[in-house]
Amino acid sequence: MLQPFDSIASSLNQTMTILVIVSVLLAIVILYNLTNINVAERIRELSTIKVLGFHNNEVTLYIYRETIVLSLVGIVLGLVAGFYLHQFLIQMISPATILFYPQVGWEVYVIPVATVSIILTLLGFFVNYYLRKVDMLEALKSVE
Repeated sequence: MLQPFDSIASSLNQTMTILVIVSVLLAIVILYNLTNINVAERIRELSTIKVLGFHNNEVTLYIYRETIVLSLVGIVLGLVAGFYLHQFLIQMISPATILFYPQVGWEVYVIPVATVSIILTLLGFFVNYYLRKVDMLEALKSVE
């Protein structure tokens, strides 16, 4: 009698694992592209402030602050939307024979925030490395 329920629970766990992996990959791609576009559009501006004497970390924070702010807004909106979406989905898709526990623990909110924070930190190091490599004088000479 418990066989069908175990099968359903196992299937749901596999589906959730796939969704989590895809979500992390999506976060990496989106944040990388956001940062890459931000740097590409402002390379002349970054070159100017670098030539004027800004340090590498200051240049990185200058460009990366926007990414951090947008990520914080996305985290807050995502947590709020996720809370209501969870409530809606539990009501809509739970079969009559299975009762899902509608409450979620604090881990459900902390783990995504920590994951996005780790991704942002790693991308920050990447941006810093990339901006150190760019020949600022050559970027100033380029014609748009």
